[in-house]
Formats: sequence, structure tokens, C-alpha cells
Amino acid sequence: MEKLKQETVNFTEKNIDKIAALFPSAITETKDADGKLKRAVNFDQLKQLLSDEVVDGDECYEFTWVGKKQSIIEGNRPIRKTLRPCKEESKNWDTTENLYIEGDNLDVLKLLQNSYLNKVKMIYIDPPYNTGNDFIYRDNFKVSKEDYEEEMGLFDEEENRLFKNTESNGRFHSDWCSMMYPRLQLARNLLTDDGVIFISIDDNEVHNLRKICDEVFGEENFVAQLIWQKKTGASDAKTIATITEYILVYTKQNNILSVFSRNTTSYDINRYKYQDKYFEERGPYYIDNLDRGGLQYSESLNYGIECPDGTITYPNGRIKYKNDGWIWKWSKEKIKWAQENEFLEFRESDKKESGWSVCYKNYLKVNNENKPIERAAPYKNLILDILNSDAAAGMKALFDTNTYFEYSKPYGLILKLIRFVNLSNKGIILDFFSGSATTAHAVMQLNAEDGGNRKFIMVQLPEETDPKSEAYKAGYKNICEIGKERIRRAGKKIEEELNAKSKEGELFKDEEHKTPDTGFRVLKVDSTNMKDVYYSPSQYNQQMLLELESNIKDDRTDIDLLYGVLLDWGVPLSLPHITEKIGGKDVHFVNDTDLVACFEEHVPEEVIREIARRKPLRVVFRDSSFRNSPDKINVTEIFKTLSPETTIKVI
Repeated sequence: MEKLKQETVNFTEKNIDKIAALFPSAITETKDADGKLKRAVNFDQLKQLLSDEVVDGDECYEFTWVGKKQSIIEGNRPIRKTLRPCKEESKNWDTTENLYIEGDNLDVLKLLQNSYLNKVKMIYIDPPYNTGNDFIYRDNFKVSKEDYEEEMGLFDEEENRLFKNTESNGRFHSDWCSMMYPRLQLARNLLTDDGVIFISIDDNEVHNLRKICDEVFGEENFVAQLIWQKKTGASDAKTIATITEYILVYTKQNNILSVFSRNTTSYDINRYKYQDKYFEERGPYYIDNLDRGGLQYSESLNYGIECPDGTITYPNGRIKYKNDGWIWKWSKEKIKWAQENEFLEFRESDKKESGWSVCYKNYLKVNNENKPIERAAPYKNLILDILNSDAAAGMKALFDTNTYFEYSKPYGLILKLIRFVNLSNKGIILDFFSGSATTAHAVMQLNAEDGGNRKFIMVQLPEETDPKSEAYKAGYKNICEIGKERIRRAGKKIEEELNAKSKEGELFKDEEHKTPDTGFRVLKVDSTNMKDVYYSPSQYNQQMLLELESNIKDDRTDIDLLYGVLLDWGVPLSLPHITEKIGGKDVHFVNDTDLVACFEEHVPEEVIREIARRKPLRVVFRDSSFRNSPDKINVTEIFKTLSPETTIKVI
């Protein structure tokens, strides 16, 4: 019976596995801190294997900074932490599929790797802009006692860096890059193959962020650098007023056509100004010239076309054949079809030698093969219709004339970005710098507008508010409290507006009224559910052994253990679950029988048999649920008989 590891993925080992599969000769052995042998990569050998010339020297095109290697190690390092449910701070716990997670986002991203690998369709983040006063993060940098004492106050009791990156710091840009790099690496893992990430940034770090993203996501997966005009003026500017910010857009795989939605509202309808007898089925049309010059010449496209008066015209209005670089856009066969189906239009022209200009019709409803089409135009990289002042106004409307959060983005901006993405009215949207939870607000609002079923995952460090701030005075002791309250208030407002529209008969026309999911499950990062062992065998006494009879911490509930198992086993945290009494024991069912858990001590055989009869996909028990090895063997045999497809593990 396999034991759950209760530890996040070790990406270093995963990457070594991949390299070993492709280049086994690049794998060697080294010793760890305890003197035990472990696999390692011979990078010199790997470089040589990837080159058809002798590798000499280390010159290459790359973006680097002080601390980059350490940041990569930090992103790959596994952690022994978990997410603990907090029902009392949640809304609609039993039915919602949305998540609000409190904790350092680096920890959270690691914890989500199993459950949400390749499952997130869109990520939006608004990270610290590194202005010299707004940059705080916690990363586990190992430091010497001397360094710790030298920088007293910059680390917490667990040696997690709690750092405010001021401009006086000698590693001002380096530390910001080190903060972003591992988080983006982990975020990329969560994206679906057709997923996309949007990152808000300003002038301070946009150049560095672009280079980091080119490395993490691949330069070929860069889509655009959106320019957002956030305000109309800046009277306090000394030289040139900065009224814009940027939003970097990267895909996981840019060759997948389903990444972005079709922009069906931005094409120029005024262009379609002509009508003919096919108006009902084809719609209005505009015309384009059928000939073109200056492009790649093709002899097969240089031929004569009969005009309405019986004369012949060649490309560029010539009356006889001549190779002057001009050709028709369509083949002879296509022209014949177009004439038969009246897709051509001949116009008299005194500027053409033949006296005729040959045009083709572009209909609104059909393409040039007479097949139905939905017209669209490319999205533009310039956003002019949403101002930052909209964010303050939106927060004041929710919080009774108070904003409580200075740096929130307008939810209309996030709405616009979500509409860019082909979510098909569903999919998961992640924001791991969620701040005041603008992204959650936008997701709920769009679902209310189009009846969609998009889900959000918000992640935020519970950074304390300033005791002098209005937020603190109003009872919001940290940013998470503001974010959660915003979701509650925005959700309530959306529900009230939908109910009003439903009564007036304006909602979704012929469709049934559908209230969007405005709830959220609150989960908080905490230490592992398992007891830590700090003693060697010789140091244990009888009392200590009795205390360690259970390997689970005394303050952990069944629900704590359940969510730890979901993370370890890679099961989504949003699935519904119920608790049922079987033989007097609590048994937890996740999404019916996707996973069944019983954390009771000494589970009797009749309970195990009943669980097996339900034929669960996965089942988990405490290690201490069984008195000895024969009991564990008996459990395995019961499931082999009653539910052979079930995977069994213990904690």
C-alpha cells in the first residue's frame, strides 16, 4: 500500500528524468549533503551533445542577473506545506467552484502543480511594479548567521525573506527578476496548451520582464505588448507625462488557433455599403480589385477575362498579354465559378487601357466560396476606452465611498482581456497577485452578462494594511480581507441586478435565468499536516513513541487532511464533497466516488467492504487505521475482490 508523500513536486528530479530519456550519456552521479549518491547532469557533456562543433567558451545570448541560478533552484525546490480550508470565511462552500487562496504565491503555485497542471486557460497578474516602495515578497534564501544578523529584520522566523526592495538596494533589478522568474516558470506549467498569460507592468521593469518571459514561455510565443492609456494627463510631470502602462501577452503554444476569440464586434460594418439580389442570404458587400502588382508573379494568373461588352482585359487593364508584374488574384477556374455565381463586378474606367476595372464582391455573411462566415477583425494593441479612475469609482460604489485599496485595476480592463481569450464561456482564470480581487469581480460580471461558467482562482499574500489607513480603521487588517469582502459585495450586486433583469424579462431572452457562481472556497497556506521528526532513533523514549503513534498533527481536522490528499493526489480543489456515516465512521466522498477518504483510527472490516462496494476511483486511509501489516494486506485483498480498479494509499 503506497504512502502519499505530502510534498510538492520536485521539478529538478522531473527535469533530470526528461534529460535522461533524451541524453542518457549526460547523466552522472554526485553526493548530496548527507553523502548519499544522487543523479546529476553533466552540463559540459550536454552542451557538446547539442552542438555539431567543439564547444569552447561560454559566450552566448542570454539574460542574466545576480541571483538567477538561485531563483531557479528556489522554484524547483519542493516544500512540505499544505492548504487548509477555512469554511467560515468562504461563501457557498458546498456549491462553489471558485477558490481564494491566502499565502505566498510561490508556495501556492507549487502546491497547485498536481491538481491544476495544464488546466488553467488564462492567467492575469498585476505584480509589484518595483517602484522602490511597493515590493514585498517572501522567498527562502539560505543565509549565513553573519548575513542574517547584518540584515536583521529582513527575514522571518523560518528564514523566509521578507523584503522591501528599495532603490538604495544594490540588487534593485536583480531581486525583482529573482522574485518573478520562478513564479512565471511554475505558472507556465499550469496553463493549458492553448492557454495565455497577461501581465501588467510599467516602464520600470517592462524591459526585464519581456526578456524573462521570452526565456520562460519562448520568444516565439510572444503575442503582443498591449499599451493601456490609464489616464488622460499628468500635470505634475517634470518632462514628459507618462499616461500609459503595458500588458505583456504570451501563449503557451502560439501555433494553436483556439487561443484567442474572434473579434466579431470590431470590423467596419460601414464598409459593406452595397446590396444586390443576394442580400438576404449573402448580406451587403464591398468591392476589391481583382488584379494586383508588385507581388510574386505567376504566369498562370496572367490571362484575359471577357468583359460585358465582349472585349478582353488583362491584369492592370491591359488589352493584350504582357508580363509587367501584374496578375489576377484568382485562377481561371475560380473566375469561371465567380462569373456563374455573380461574385464579379465589372466597372467602367477611363484610367484603364481596356476601359474596364474587374472587381470581386466581399459579402458580409459568406466568404468568396459562398460559404457562411462570421466576420471579425484583429484585436488592437492599444486600449484607450478604460481609465484607471474607473477602478477607484468601482471600489467606492462597492465600499460606500471608500476605496480601501490604492492600486486596483479597473475590472473593465480585465473584462476586455478575458473577452480576448477563447474560453467558450468556461475555463479557469488564475490571478496569483490578486490584490483587491479585481479579476474575480470581472469573471463574475462576464458570467452574468453572457451566462458563462468561467471559474477563478485568486491568490494573495495576507500583507498587513497600514494601521493608519482607512482600510485598517474599517476592520480590514490585511489585503486578503479586502479582497474577500470585495468578492462578496460584487457578487451580491451582480445577483441583485440579475434578479431585477429577470423580473423585467430582459435576461438571456429565451434562455432560463441563470445566476452565476459568486461563491468562493477560502484556503490558507500552512505547514504540512504531518508531524516532523527531529530526533535520531537513539534519542526516543517510550513516552515520545506513544505520542508519535499518530503521524498527523493534533490540530488537524478531517477536512484539513482531505485537502492535503487532494493536493497530493492531483485532484481539483473545487470538486464537491460530502461526509457520510458508515458503521459509525466518517467517510468523505469527493465528486461522488472520484476519491473516498476515511481518516478514522482502526477502521473495521465491514466499513472497508462497504467503501469497496462503492467502487471508488481512489481511496485513502490513515496509516494508523490499521493495527498491523496483516490488516493492510487484508484491505488490499478486499479491494482486489470487490473493486480491483481502485488505487489505495495511506497518509
